[in-house]
Amino acid sequence: MRVLLVGSGGREHALALTLSRSPALDALFTAPGNPGTALFGTNVAIVVDDVPSLVAFATAERIDLVIPGPEAPLVAGLADACLVAGIACAGPTAQAARLEGSKTFSKEICDAAGIPTARWERFDDAASARAFVRRRGAPIVVKADGLAAGKGVVVAQTVAEAEAAIGAMMEQSSLGEAGVSVVIEECLEGDEVSLFAFCDGETAVLIGAAQDHKRIGEGDTGPNTGGMGAVSPPAFFDPATQEQALDLLVRPMLREMVRRGTPFRGVIFAGLMLTTRGPELIEYNIRFGDPEAQALLPRLRTDLLPALVAMCDGTLARADLRFADEASVAVVMAGRGYPGTPATGAPIRGIERAEAMTGVRVFQAATTHDAAGTLVGNGGRVLTVVATAPTLEAARDAAYAGVAAIDWPDAIWRRDIGVRALQRALAADLEIATSRT
Repeated sequence: MRVLLVGSGGREHALALTLSRSPALDALFTAPGNPGTALFGTNVAIVVDDVPSLVAFATAERIDLVIPGPEAPLVAGLADACLVAGIACAGPTAQAARLEGSKTFSKEICDAAGIPTARWERFDDAASARAFVRRRGAPIVVKADGLAAGKGVVVAQTVAEAEAAIGAMMEQSSLGEAGVSVVIEECLEGDEVSLFAFCDGETAVLIGAAQDHKRIGEGDTGPNTGGMGAVSPPAFFDPATQEQALDLLVRPMLREMVRRGTPFRGVIFAGLMLTTRGPELIEYNIRFGDPEAQALLPRLRTDLLPALVAMCDGTLARADLRFADEASVAVVMAGRGYPGTPATGAPIRGIERAEAMTGVRVFQAATTHDAAGTLVGNGGRVLTVVATAPTLEAARDAAYAGVAAIDWPDAIWRRDIGVRALQRALAADLEIATSRT
């Protein structure tokens, strides 16, 4: 098969590596790609939301399958344009992509399908939004209704913080059109996890789960980011519980989307909170997460490409999808200054040294080559160092050994990725041991 992968992040590097192992793959192109994806195919200088150019390239190169990485091209109609051109696309139509493209739409789907989620209201003017916050109090969550590249959610601990977020989004246009309207909802409490499944309209097949670490600082402090690391699987969220969450939060959504005539086909990423009332939906995303994909995909032991084709063909129920019973820890290395303005241009050395370690992979995102051909940092989240091992503790140790092997002067990273999951796993082991004595 000839495949076009769309995107340029660590997620796409992980997808490119995974796809490259398929015996069915004849050629892989990535648009626009990065130096990591170039190791497994050909990069193409087309930006992710230039749908006409992507489809024109796919047509000219006789592409059999388009695989979107980020959400933007799907919301812009990439799957629809591929359908018109007769090219399979492993992602939802623009109408179905509203599950991520509009917070209001996803909440309406939840309400119609009886899916547990935070109580919410939508606002189109800042004065009404502020009045609501003052009545409800804090903590409270303010969300831009549209796509905001992971920057559209503020978990406000005070009323003043919530009002500032409303002002920034709705009056100062800090997020552009995405923040013209906002959704304000109750703040759920519990453990937040990411649940992934392949969907072909009516069938959902479990991929697995991961736990992201969103804030920039140790102990989950500081501003939110696109994700500073991930653990897969979460120690407290086993496969049986994941299937129960699919029954509660994903399969009813699929039925409601079919009822509305806009079936969802693609990867669903359900961000959920494990509350005292049970799992509740935070939001839907319509693609693999980043860095969750980097943690999940190294555990895959079957061929990804046939599963993606089955997702497009509506034959997912017969797909073979198996993951290794091992742990994975992903640590993001970002440019100094992130999530503000990151430092760029410093050389990155030692990736080969890190990858010589057992179970360690380094996925590139915001990297480029300078005039001398040296790999340098070129943005915010630049590398994801991932390790898999039989235990969470071993995977964490290996991931941080990989980080230590990389020489990059501008690098910052969290040093506590997986600590809470490890503590939970150790506590569970202790409880089991105690019950047996």
